Amino acid sequence: MKTLLPNLAPLLVVLFCLGCCACLRKSMETASGASIQNSGSDTMVNVAQAWAEEYARIEPGNSVEVSGGGSGTGIAALINGTVDIVNSSRKMEAGERIKAKQSRGIDPKEFIVGYDALAVYVHRANPLDEITLDQIGDIYREHGAVQRWSHLGVSIPGCKDGEIILVSRQSNSGTYHYFREAVVGKKSDFKLGSLDLHGSKDVVELIGRTPCAIGYSGMGYATHEVKMLRVARKQGDPAFPPRPETTLTRQYPIARPLYLYTAGEPPPHVRKYLDWILSPAGQKIVTESGYVALPQSSVEK
Repeated sequence: MKTLLPNLAPLLVVLFCLGCCACLRKSMETASGASIQNSGSDTMVNVAQAWAEEYARIEPGNSVEVSGGGSGTGIAALINGTVDIVNSSRKMEAGERIKAKQSRGIDPKEFIVGYDALAVYVHRANPLDEITLDQIGDIYREHGAVQRWSHLGVSIPGCKDGEIILVSRQSNSGTYHYFREAVVGKKSDFKLGSLDLHGSKDVVELIGRTPCAIGYSGMGYATHEVKMLRVARKQGDPAFPPRPETTLTRQYPIARPLYLYTAGEPPPHVRKYLDWILSPAGQKIVTESGYVALPQSSVEK
């Protein structure tokens, strides 16, 4: 036994050093932002994926894993501790913040990373060009007065009895929550019988195939098969199209911030990614993805 111990000593030292090196390497990988889990809003999934791809190109070795599922689903994942960043097309609710504090002792940190005009879409063959907030509300809310296209003064061939086919989002969607608050009314229910879809892209694609349909989705999802209506706050007011300039001036009445949330102050590798998103390079991708970048005065030079 005495003769073996001196021979084992150098081996133990080597193993100890290797273990320390492995720990150090793991720590360095974490600090460099080797992996960031990002999920949430389906509205924001396109821009989030574009950010992730460009960031991986300029920061080799970094990996940002993006998934959708809806703002509510992403916020739940943040509260459960399974994601680093949540994309949300609505503001985090007070009850969600309380739950985060109670379950994990965290105070989620909010970042506004751009804006989105929530467009009202119809089929490209629909003769309607503009609409008021009250009319949209009456189309979607329970007991709303607008039941048929004739109530809006238009006729669409092939629509049985002039029916309006309502296309909406599922209730875990931030877009659904924002639309209810801004247009339908917080205390109002949606009409029964709407087609409630998972994704923003799905809404626009369905409307593009359905001449009788109307729906709402981010303006960045527009295609040649659909038309975005001009929207007026009330009858007699000027109607504005969903565009970057009308969003920033608040002339277009259905526009909202786009948020990212982290579980409190983010670690260095996540903070570095967020800072890049808020930089001119990251904001350029916001514009290229069909959304509205932050005003230049608020973007880091």
